[in-house]
Amino acid sequence: MVSQEQRRRQLAREKFLRQQQRRTSARRKAHMRNSVIASVLGVIVIGSVALYTTGVLKNGQDDKKSDASSHITPSAAPSSKAPDPCAKPAAGSIKKQSWKTEPAMSVDTSAKYSMKLATTCGDIGIALKTSAAPHTVNSFDFLAGKGFFDHTKCHRLTTNGIYVLQCGDPTGVGSGGPGYTIPDENLKDPSLKGNKYPAGTVAMANTGQKHTGGSQFFLVYKDSPLPPSYTPFGTIDAAGLKVLDKIAAAGESTGAGDGAPNATVVINKATVTKS
Repeated sequence: MVSQEQRRRQLAREKFLRQQQRRTSARRKAHMRNSVIASVLGVIVIGSVALYTTGVLKNGQDDKKSDASSHITPSAAPSSKAPDPCAKPAAGSIKKQSWKTEPAMSVDTSAKYSMKLATTCGDIGIALKTSAAPHTVNSFDFLAGKGFFDHTKCHRLTTNGIYVLQCGDPTGVGSGGPGYTIPDENLKDPSLKGNKYPAGTVAMANTGQKHTGGSQFFLVYKDSPLPPSYTPFGTIDAAGLKVLDKIAAAGESTGAGDGAPNATVVINKATVTKS
């Protein structure tokens, strides 16, 4: 028969064992929780570094090639999203078109050409530098005539470090092009002083390698420090710069200075005209 003292000691041991089990379980749960938190933070850090080093002016026709330098410093995400300042896109769909080779030269290099981007946010007029960038202007004349740019989104806006809106990709995600590439041109343009693309410049995006321009281009709405590696082939008019300022004021999707524009920027129609 178990004495009262033995029973008391047995209950004390059982209580002690239960306490130890609870402590062990609590430590195990805390360890698992800390491991999960560390993993999540690791993903966040890696993602932030990836965003910081992603090239802003990449032409994504070849996703395996490296991006151009972005010079972007991430900033805190905005507390609220600005209203969309743009209208709904015009009815229609993107044409799926591709060519194996650059189109034959057909532009008159002694003549003046202009391009109008009729966008959901307003018209952007561009004076083209035909004599300085004949292959680029010829390509845009060809693609615009085929309706290649019509109903396409401007897929990228940068608002920190450099200040550009990137367009010209029929996929809308930065990975598309016309199927051919064109040579770099006009990289010694007098406007490109001190590794700076001035506000109002229209230039080609590329993969970071020479002569890899396709259909993607960027519109500079504020002086931007960039190396002279992107063909400058046009100048934006005053009304077009106001449209770009409106788009920029609405911000971009990530809040880090590089992402899809919050504004619904769609090129309803692109037209190249000889004057």
